[in-house]
This record gives sequence, structure tokens and C-alpha cells, in this order.
Amino acid sequence: MQLFWSRRVRVAALVVAVAASVLLAGDVAAINTGCPAPCQVATAAHTLPSPPAPKPATLKISPRPGSEDVNPASGISVAAFSGTLEKVTMVNDAGKEIPGVLSRNKKGWRPAAQLGYGRTYTMTIHARGPRGMPTRQTSSFTTVSPDYQASVYLNTIGGAPIQDGGTYGIGTVVVARFDSKITDRVTAEKRLRVTTDPPVVGAWNWVDDQTAHWRPEKYYAPGTKVTVSADIYGARLGDGLYGEEDKRVSFKIGNAHVAIADDTTKHVDVYDNGKLVRSMPTSMGKGGTQTIGGTTLHFWTPPGVYTVLDKANPVVMDSTTYGLTGAGGYRTTVPYATRISIDGIYLHQLDATIWAQGNTNVSHGCLNLSGENAKWFFDFAVPGDIVEVRNTGGPPLTLSQGGDWSVPWDEWRKGSALNN
Repeated sequence: MQLFWSRRVRVAALVVAVAASVLLAGDVAAINTGCPAPCQVATAAHTLPSPPAPKPATLKISPRPGSEDVNPASGISVAAFSGTLEKVTMVNDAGKEIPGVLSRNKKGWRPAAQLGYGRTYTMTIHARGPRGMPTRQTSSFTTVSPDYQASVYLNTIGGAPIQDGGTYGIGTVVVARFDSKITDRVTAEKRLRVTTDPPVVGAWNWVDDQTAHWRPEKYYAPGTKVTVSADIYGARLGDGLYGEEDKRVSFKIGNAHVAIADDTTKHVDVYDNGKLVRSMPTSMGKGGTQTIGGTTLHFWTPPGVYTVLDKANPVVMDSTTYGLTGAGGYRTTVPYATRISIDGIYLHQLDATIWAQGNTNVSHGCLNLSGENAKWFFDFAVPGDIVEVRNTGGPPLTLSQGGDWSVPWDEWRKGSALNN
């Protein structure tokens, strides 16, 4: 009986040992798989998830593909919201490639040259998605074909183009002259801009359907830098009219030249930056009127604030240009002529009236000077210099004569399309 029990114990112990060795082998297998115990060993029924498929770049193309009547000056661009742009090419319907600019972060592109009216443009866009997937896309659009186009010219009051980099006087008025009537003055005026350094207060004034004048509230300070921009390309100016091209010009203001012609003294006193530099005897308009063919002619030198428009040496003066003919008419050549009004008032040499200069008015409206004084003023003056005429008779200088500075500021501002 004792022997039987001992054998049973040995058998049980053997079973336990075998089981332990099996468990130990299982633990070793678990360790060999690299999993922390306890772990599940992958079988054919348990697979690892696949990485997500790469996606293409997400693009925004402006205008939308197939768009028509697109304004060539507005918002042509490509943007990558996800991924980056690699290359964008644009060609027109004639096969000409349009240069473009790719942003540093390769997220945006835009054309670097002005697009044309009535053209079809095709963009080919190469991009990469966030994980490098390449993308190629094409898009075409057609720009508007205007019924009419308008040009604008940036001039002085005298009609001469403002010279880029030129020097002008403290009373310079900027003239934007369109070659067509503008029915949408508000849009046109928004496209006209004058910037100055230092800043000044200024405003546009529409003198007719094609012409706007700009001047500051007060004279410019010497040394002021002025830039005039007419960004009219692509602008709808009314009645099917579009701006033809942008214009831009910059100039600077020279010394403060102010000439004061006073009929009380019959002298022209000339100031340079506030200092009197010359006093010149003069003979101005003799006064009176004459009616010819229903038109009344005045022979005064109108009082008001003029600006120097231009100069010529010599000038042929012909009274028939303003309607004076017959015995009172004249046609003569005068040297050293400085024009200060649109209708032909000059400071000029006339030796025949030296006897009257400083004491008697005998001209038809011009300011007669001696040869020496006329030449000196001719050499001194630049377009935009101020000439004030005081204490003369007759009607005052008008805007149509070039008297922009004779218009009070509050009244001047009313001529702006943006103030109506």
C-alpha cells in the first residue's frame, strides 16, 4: 500500500514536470517573437493596416476653367491649398508664353505680364500632393473684347506731357485727359491716383467729359516728390468703354517761384523761396471791350492766380485766333514769351512799349517787358510757377483759361465725381 502511493506520487510529479516544460517552451516562443508576455502571435487571420493612398494637390484656379469675358486685369491666379506648385505655364491663342511668378513657398502663382483683351489663355499646372503625388492639370479662359477702348494722357494745364523725372513749379496742376467721353466718372476717378512725399491734401475736378484736373489744397512745398498713376487697364468706364493701358509718371517740385503783377505799381515782383529777386516794370491790358460777330472781347489782364504753362522763343502772336480782325488786329513775332493762360496771355518782350512799362497799360492783355527782363524771366520760370495778377479791371480769370488756383478749395472739391 505504501509502495502504490509512492508510485502515484512519482507519476503525478512527472505529469507536472512535463506540463511545466510545455509552458516554459511557450514562454520562450513568446519571447522569440519579440512581443511582451503575454502576447498574441499574428496568424493569417490578423494583418497589419495599409498606409493611406497618396492624394493629389488641391488647387484653386482663377478664373474657373472655361470662363469667358474675363477682365484681363483682375485676379488671374493659381493657388495650392494642399501640396505645392511645381510649375505653371500660360500661353495665349497665338502660342506666346506669358511670364509668371511662383511664390517662395510654392503655394501661389500669378502672371507677371499684362494680359490682352479678346484672347484665349491656357494654363498648364504641375503640382505635387502632400505626400509627393504628381498632378498635371490644364485650364483655359477667354478675356473680354471691349466695344471701345480709351487712352489717358497725363499733361500739364498747357497740354504738354508731364516729363518723367522733370522739375515743376509749386503750383503744378496734373491733367488727366481721356481721348473719349467718360460716362462712368466715379470708376475713372478711382483709377486716378496722385501720391506725394511729403503727403498733401488734394482733389480731382472734372472740367469736362474727358478731362480731370488735380491740384493740392495749398501750393506744394519745394522738394515735394509727386507720382501720378492712371491704372485704367481693364476698368469699365461706361457704355462699353474700357481703359486701354495704364500710365504712370513721377516728377519733383523745384524752388518756390512766385511772380506778383500788381496794376497799382505796374511792376512784376518775382520771389524765389520767399525772397524778392527782381522787380520788373510792365504794361498790362489796356482795358475796354469790343464786340465782333456777336462775341465780346475783353482787353484786360484778368485778375487771378495763373501758373506758367510753357515758354517759346519766339512766338507768333495772331489776334485772329481769338476773333480780333481788321484795324485793331495784329500778327507779330515776339521773343522770350512765357505763356500763363490757355487763351494766350504771355509775359514777353516788347521794346515798343518800354515807354509805357511801369506807368501805362497799353497791351491787349499780355504783360509787356523789356528785352532784358523778358529774357531773365524766360530763363527763370518753369511750368507750374505761380503768377498772381492783382488789382486789374475786367472779369476775373476763369478755370477754362487755366485759373485752377483761382477756384476756392471748397468749390474745387465739388468738381470731384467722388464728392457728388
